Amino acid sequence: MKQKTIQIFLTGTLRVILLIFGVSAAAFFLLAISPIDPLQSNVGQAALGAMSPEQIEKLRAYWGTDIPMIQRYFTWAWDFIRGEMGVSLLYRRPVGEILRERAAGSLGMMALAWLLSGGIGFLLGILAGAKRGKWQDKLVTSYSLLTASTPAFFLALLLLMVFSVWLKALPVGFAVPIGVEASQVRLSDRIVHAILPAAALSLTGISNIALHTREKMIEVLESDYMLFARARGEDTGSIIRRHCLRNIAFPAVTLQFASISEIFGGSVLVEQVFSYPGLGQAAVNAGLGSDVPLLLGITVVSAVIVFCGNALANLLYEVLDPRIKRGNGV
Repeated sequence: MKQKTIQIFLTGTLRVILLIFGVSAAAFFLLAISPIDPLQSNVGQAALGAMSPEQIEKLRAYWGTDIPMIQRYFTWAWDFIRGEMGVSLLYRRPVGEILRERAAGSLGMMALAWLLSGGIGFLLGILAGAKRGKWQDKLVTSYSLLTASTPAFFLALLLLMVFSVWLKALPVGFAVPIGVEASQVRLSDRIVHAILPAAALSLTGISNIALHTREKMIEVLESDYMLFARARGEDTGSIIRRHCLRNIAFPAVTLQFASISEIFGGSVLVEQVFSYPGLGQAAVNAGLGSDVPLLLGITVVSAVIVFCGNALANLLYEVLDPRIKRGNGV
């Protein structure tokens, strides 16, 4: 057992290492071959034209465009192995420091959206499956199909218009109140400012898990042992609690943890709409400004979080069904 645990740990560690260098290499080379010129996008064409060749060479050295692409990547990789993610070219601050600041609010907002989408979607899927063909099922299905085809940024704009502009019930944007010192910002202020971004992310994530849970619920309810349970006199509530929940939990857990990457992708657009200073907005600024160290730092952090989510899902499988731990299959 101990040897198997060590083997699993080493395998997981190797996967994390390969994942980090795979996604970082992809992000680096995509940014390197992009048509965005870091000098023009950050200095401006007019200012660049007024500079001397010596000044332009200094700028190219600062942005690293005078070094071959392969050499730049392996230089960054060697620094990363030593625990250094470099200095942001845009903010001129250590990347780790920027990531800590941006992740403080961004991860909380995304975690709230992730929990809301998973919990609400799971409950709606159970309701729709149990009430198949009735108005509850039609309502949940229509909502899921509508939101599944709606971009996150459109929902964000809609929520912003209704709750901030018309009703004036929630802040227009930002992570903290405007004009308030950082030491005076309360936790309640951060929560209020995260409500609309989290709602925009969760509304689009509900549909996927709701529809899949509905289909699994219908499949379980139409099985032979469900007919036997009804024949014994069990009511619908008892059948759902005793027989359905564990069977529909596996696809729900799988979809929920797989949606972590979708939450990260959606946060990029949602944070732009609400001017929310999180990892998504920092990634956009880094990409448009060719800030390679910052973009690679955000990419690595995102990849590790997604990997940890998948690993946590595997642990939850063992809790939901101990047979998986013993290797007997499901």
